[in-house]
Amino acid sequence: MKIIKFFIILLFVTFYSIIAQDQTNPEITVEELYAHIKYLASEECEGRKPGTEGGKLASDYIKSQLEISNLIFPYDNGFQNFEIFTSVEASEQNLLSINNKSFSIGLDYNPLSISESGFYDYPVAFLGYGFDFQNDTMFWNDYSDIDISGHWAMIFLGSPANQRNDPFKNYTSIRKKIMVAKDHGAAGVLFVSGKNYNPNDELTSLSFGKRESSTGLPVIHIKREVADYIFTDIRTNISILEDEINRTMTPSSFIYEQKVKAEIDLIRVEAQAKNIVALLEGNDPVLKNEYIVIGAHYDHLGWGGEGSGSRRPDTNAIHFGADDNASGVSSIIEIIEKFANTRQNKRSIIFISFDGEEMGLLGSKYFVNNPLFDLDKIKFMFNLDMVGCLDPETKGLTIGGTGTAIGLEGMIKEVAAGTDLNLKFSPEGFGPSDHASFYTNNIPVLFFFTGITLDYHTPEDTPNKINQLGHKEVSDFVYNLLEKFCNIDSEILFTESGKEKAEDSQKSYKVTLGIMPDIAGANIKGLKVDGVKKGKPADVAGIQKGDIIVAMNGKPVNDIYEYMNRLSDFEVGQQIIVEVIRNDEKIVLIVIL
Repeated sequence: MKIIKFFIILLFVTFYSIIAQDQTNPEITVEELYAHIKYLASEECEGRKPGTEGGKLASDYIKSQLEISNLIFPYDNGFQNFEIFTSVEASEQNLLSINNKSFSIGLDYNPLSISESGFYDYPVAFLGYGFDFQNDTMFWNDYSDIDISGHWAMIFLGSPANQRNDPFKNYTSIRKKIMVAKDHGAAGVLFVSGKNYNPNDELTSLSFGKRESSTGLPVIHIKREVADYIFTDIRTNISILEDEINRTMTPSSFIYEQKVKAEIDLIRVEAQAKNIVALLEGNDPVLKNEYIVIGAHYDHLGWGGEGSGSRRPDTNAIHFGADDNASGVSSIIEIIEKFANTRQNKRSIIFISFDGEEMGLLGSKYFVNNPLFDLDKIKFMFNLDMVGCLDPETKGLTIGGTGTAIGLEGMIKEVAAGTDLNLKFSPEGFGPSDHASFYTNNIPVLFFFTGITLDYHTPEDTPNKINQLGHKEVSDFVYNLLEKFCNIDSEILFTESGKEKAEDSQKSYKVTLGIMPDIAGANIKGLKVDGVKKGKPADVAGIQKGDIIVAMNGKPVNDIYEYMNRLSDFEVGQQIIVEVIRNDEKIVLIVIL
């Protein structure tokens, strides 16, 4: 059966390859663009999740199209491979017991994927909602006058308010509560849901935070009946404790010496992802040594599900990703094919189709951190992400990054003069797609995008929703613009532009350091700085790109989540001490926010 399936897939790929490519016609055509989308967003590719057979079929297909155009493959036959985490699984070596009574994983409790693995045997401290904060209007400290060192911290999920406009909302995240417990010496955390917060007492999924790093503590969500069993000897239970705290709106913490034993053994499952990289050399003896990148991510959400990014996480179905981003990939395949036929490029063009974008720009981050070309020679980056749904009435095309090089808007308007596209410019270089990885390396970028649709990140993002004529119109425009950039004799000069959006994504944050965090640095202890905004607090204090922030005001920063939670505690004008690792040396800096 496997042999039969292989030949069926091979025939399918070959069929679409024949349809998609006609070298006697170097022009970008509606038929060729749509044929690429139909294959990449087919059932065979199963949503192109990184590390899956569907993802491999998609990468093989893209490579096959580049072979037809006789491009140069600079590395490993066109593939740049890298490892990714795809899931977290619990082995059979997991247990939870109290007084020799054992409980069942998945039924009575779940370790969270951000938990540390190991064997643990600690007494319990009940800490209510696990708060420790003071602001202009409120004060709450569940840790006052209690030493929880060497104890499990049992903490309620949520808050005592349990309402839409929750005054505690800045302190209720799971990560925030773990960090506060850790600061106070907790040896582990037992989360429990009160009946007002979660009447049905559903357990948090093992996959919670599966792409995040370990918190350094064992973290378990237990059901109310398990918590009640812990408190059997003192004639109380979770409902009584919850009602008392919610009624009085005051802490009610205590030490209880009942021990809870746990063994946690989590397996982080790895898979191989791959970028597809090809080169078309320029035709000028001097300018061919400079490069312009044209890229688009080809991965999507697979079958969806919890933690996938799907807007329907309860639906187990193929998320075809026709617009996101088979449309961008099909455009760059056809654009590079046309250049390969016309050879109208003085500068060399690097084609890259990135993997792992949906998981945090993983492919583009890997490329710039492990470049196959001298990054100083890469003069520009074009990124196409969701360009298949041009509104036929408004003809709106958003172009991001227009402030990242001198004179960009004027050059774009000049090329657009012969079209009826309605261009909307955005100067920022940072953004939620692969161009951000290049911008942080001082490379000018342009990001092409026809807008979010109702089908975004759902199984309904299918080929029949593509505006085929509009897709060709956008592809032709990008080709013409790229041709101009490939052939201008003047140097393209990078300029900084835009906000550090990755840091300022939550309105509740009162302050900013002015950095671009490296969201892909999951294997680094601390937070790696991927970019520093000129004139912002980090820049003034001397923080540099490449620094690893390991502590703020004496409290550890182990990853981006702890960093964001630490940041939320500070005020405008406050002076803080930031410790960074630079070239294997620790440096202490004073930052005024």
